[in-house]
Amino acid sequence: MPDASRFPPGPSSAVLTLPNLITVARLCAVPAAIYLVLHAMYPAAFWLFLGAGASDAVDGWLARRRGPTYIGAVLDPLADKALLMAMYVVLAVVYVLPDWLAILVVFRDVLIVGGVLVLNVLGAPPEIRPLMVSKVNTVLQIVLVGVALLLAGFGRHADLTLQVLIWLVAASTTISGGAYVARAARRPKGGRL
Repeated sequence: MPDASRFPPGPSSAVLTLPNLITVARLCAVPAAIYLVLHAMYPAAFWLFLGAGASDAVDGWLARRRGPTYIGAVLDPLADKALLMAMYVVLAVVYVLPDWLAILVVFRDVLIVGGVLVLNVLGAPPEIRPLMVSKVNTVLQIVLVGVALLLAGFGRHADLTLQVLIWLVAASTTISGGAYVARAARRPKGGRL
């Protein structure tokens, strides 16, 4: 019989863990970030966004060391997506980023979440595995928001850098969204998404 201590434990049902509290704090940072951008407090918004990114790394590291929880598995991606989508929308509202890009970023995530919900309703719940292109897309989206806030907050101008990042995010968002749709279309019933 194999030694059970050699295998990492599965997710626990614990709620009040340090990683989960950090994730909840990141989720609570979303309205604060929106407020700061709407009131043109870009330096503070930049530091808040940077702090949220650091907290994501810290809670992920703690969760790996202490073991994941079911609620953390739901809250962590929710906090990440809420912050990113909110930042794209609010930065478009104040004309720091183009509105079409915000629409594209939000549409991709709504498409993926909607697809998962539809598959669940049809009785074929997918086991979700992020694609490599999706991971690249997330990194590019984060970098673009950070650079946009940095430039707006500290009076710097790097129009070419911003434009290149905008088009890279647009391309990676489109490709990753298309990849998820293609994977869902060809997956067997009960297969992975």
